[in-house]
Amino acid sequence: MTKLLTDHTPAPAAPGRVDTARVAQLYRELLAALGQDPRREGLRDTPERAAAWWAEFLDHDPGRTDTVFAQDLDAATETMVVVRGIGVWSLCEHHLLPMRLHLAIGYRSAGQVLGLSKFARIAAAHAHRLQVQERIVDGIARDVAAATGSEDVGVVADGEHLCMSMRGVRQPSARTVSVSFTGAFETVLGDRLLALASGSSR
Repeated sequence: MTKLLTDHTPAPAAPGRVDTARVAQLYRELLAALGQDPRREGLRDTPERAAAWWAEFLDHDPGRTDTVFAQDLDAATETMVVVRGIGVWSLCEHHLLPMRLHLAIGYRSAGQVLGLSKFARIAAAHAHRLQVQERIVDGIARDVAAATGSEDVGVVADGEHLCMSMRGVRQPSARTVSVSFTGAFETVLGDRLLALASGSSR
């Protein structure tokens, strides 16, 4: 039997709001610098659409991320919770190209359990930034630990990076795997989570 403990998310440190008018103007300049005519039919509204996308991406609100429920302490000592198959898009801060991550997130309960949808919300909160994959998994692990009070947290990310798939070495089949393990996940639970993550469907 579980009992709702809290459903309140502290306000995250907000990045600067996107200046869509300025971004649209910069896209017009970029198109011109690329030898394109931003006034032609197909490109006329492209700067505004691109600016709106940046605002949608960077100003994303993941909603509440720390809803937890009380759990029987005797049962909690042996409980490992894993949510896998979470997919997020982010942007590589080195090339401003997308990366697609498939995530598996696990923790061992310390007397309270995190609402299942909150895993996806926490992941989205970290993905909707200019990022690197390693920072995403570390940030997710920290937030899950803070929300649950557990010292045993593991996050596995399997990512495709378009900066590697469509430019440079152009290896569309290459995948980058990053892990962030604390507590018991640094030993046997980490192996279990890696095994479960490798079985995630894509």
